[in-house]
Amino acid sequence: MSSSSTSYQIRHAQPGDLAAILDILNHYVETHHCTFDTEPWSAEQKQGWFDGFSYSGPYQLLVAEFERQVVGYAHSSRWRPKTGYDVTAETTVYVDHRFQAKGIGHALMQSLVSRIADSGLTSLVAGISQPAPGSNRLHESLGYQSVGTFRGVGWKFGRGWDVRWYQLSLTQEN
Repeated sequence: MSSSSTSYQIRHAQPGDLAAILDILNHYVETHHCTFDTEPWSAEQKQGWFDGFSYSGPYQLLVAEFERQVVGYAHSSRWRPKTGYDVTAETTVYVDHRFQAKGIGHALMQSLVSRIADSGLTSLVAGISQPAPGSNRLHESLGYQSVGTFRGVGWKFGRGWDVRWYQLSLTQEN
């Protein structure tokens, strides 16, 4: 399927989407260093996480749907537990490995940033395990700037992985 023939819609996640989201995530848990989860998630384990999102405000969960199938998701979540950090959210995006490089991740992130931009946040951050040239390009294309790399902070598949941090300012003064 070519990218020009891929027609999908971006919408807020619905209760029935959790299984499809976990199918996408668990593929990467088992095969890739882009997540430092090391054991697949069950619906019961992730239900509280899923229920924590809303249709407005800074913490939202969006999905991309193609032919009634969820093929990707993006979300914003609390970055750090201290109240002083509540002006910043962390963003995450995953696309079904069979639908990579079709613009779905970009559309998801663009929609997410647009929907949360006026929610009182001043910054968005994203930590991307390296190497990940596609994810780096995606975030840079949306205006995220690389602000530093933590060396060897993630451990998976018997080795350490670097995490490059990106930040997107949502205010003019930053």
